[in-house]
Amino acid sequence: MSTILKRHIDPERAQHRRTQVLDAAAICFARSGFHGASMAEISKQAGMSAGHIYNYFDGKDAIIMAFVDMRMAHVNDRLRNMAKQPDPLAFMCDDIANIVDENMHQAFLGMSLEIFAEASRNPTIACALRAADADARGQLHALIQTGREQRGLAADTLTVDGRTEALICLFSGLSLRAVHHPDLDRASMVAAFRVAMEALLMT
Repeated sequence: MSTILKRHIDPERAQHRRTQVLDAAAICFARSGFHGASMAEISKQAGMSAGHIYNYFDGKDAIIMAFVDMRMAHVNDRLRNMAKQPDPLAFMCDDIANIVDENMHQAFLGMSLEIFAEASRNPTIACALRAADADARGQLHALIQTGREQRGLAADTLTVDGRTEALICLFSGLSLRAVHHPDLDRASMVAAFRVAMEALLMT
């Protein structure tokens, strides 16, 4: 999956402009929501004309697709790093504090919820999210299967499928908890999350 890029003479300058638009769009979406934020509002926040923005993005759908691409690239980097570790399952459990912080970060959860909401009514965004999910899920499945095989644990498809989906559900739920209970105790959450992850991954 990739966002359609328009042709520009200077690719480096074009990428800088795209980043400028995305930074502005993130602020506007957080403030007004995806549908509430207009291209005029985004252009004002970015300090450029609306017509100039259309040189880099065809519209708001293209902007939100770019956020999906960015998130997927980040997830891929994390999964590839985990796969390089001698004991990927232990590494994942040891990294739980970072995973919790990232998924409960205000900027991340705000954009994530906007994208999920848009996917519920926009087939194009829904299709992109499902493709991204299938890719990440496949990588996580392979990582868990390899890690369990290394430990001599059950690593059949049904077992690994269930553990993978349960783990993804735990991650996904972090953002919702941050919205519903913003004052929850982080330390106790990290400790409990580690217990759950060790049970799912190493038993």
